[in-house]
Amino acid sequence: MKTSFSNLVDELRSRPRQEKEDLKFLLERALIEERRQEILASSRQNREELKAGQLLFSNRMRELRASLKGE
Repeated sequence: MKTSFSNLVDELRSRPRQEKEDLKFLLERALIEERRQEILASSRQNREELKAGQLLFSNRMRELRASLKGE
């Protein structure tokens, strides 16, 4: 049986404070790990694009704007 979000929230609100704190800790750690995985995937993709010569670097504003517009 699938629990609805509102039922889950109601259930969590009825739990003791320490359980809520424990859950908060676990959720924060899970979100941190998800973000780390996103950063790692992005880093890997960027390295592949760099190897393939697809990344452009510039300190000139016109070149940066043109690259963002796809020109």
